[in-house]
Amino acid sequence: MTFYRQLNILKDKIFTLVLIVLVAEFCFPHQLLAKELDDSVNLGPVLIQIEDTLNNNEINQTPAFTKKPKMIRYVVVTAYSSTIDQCDDTPFITANGKTVYDGLVAANFLQFGSEVRFPEHFGNKIFTVNDRMNKKYSDRIDVWMPTREQAIQFGTRYLKVEIY
Repeated sequence: MTFYRQLNILKDKIFTLVLIVLVAEFCFPHQLLAKELDDSVNLGPVLIQIEDTLNNNEINQTPAFTKKPKMIRYVVVTAYSSTIDQCDDTPFITANGKTVYDGLVAANFLQFGSEVRFPEHFGNKIFTVNDRMNKKYSDRIDVWMPTREQAIQFGTRYLKVEIY
């Protein structure tokens, strides 16, 4: 074989290898880690003074939540409660160290602190992402419920979610 023939065979092999790698990269899903929020900013205790100076006629009639969502999509939504069989050995502590609360959701595809809303099921209630799910659930949201019975009753739903 001549040198040029060997060079062409080598080029073909390299091209085939590069093509296989590119196809594999685009065909198979990859894990995505969300950026963690910095908890170093602490404003300390805040004093609020409430004064009753408004007349009932002066109250602004705007809706409580007027932000526009950054994205609207439909996702599988499940529910969980703080039990060891559904969580780790610290069921009342979230993945970023916060204590569970009403309005908490777990999602792997959103950053900690992201706000979401499920208008068709929960109305105007705002939920905050402060927990994570098992890595195999990369594209779903898990809503925290106070009791296991509530979580079972919620079940699995396919809901519209507004991401803020």
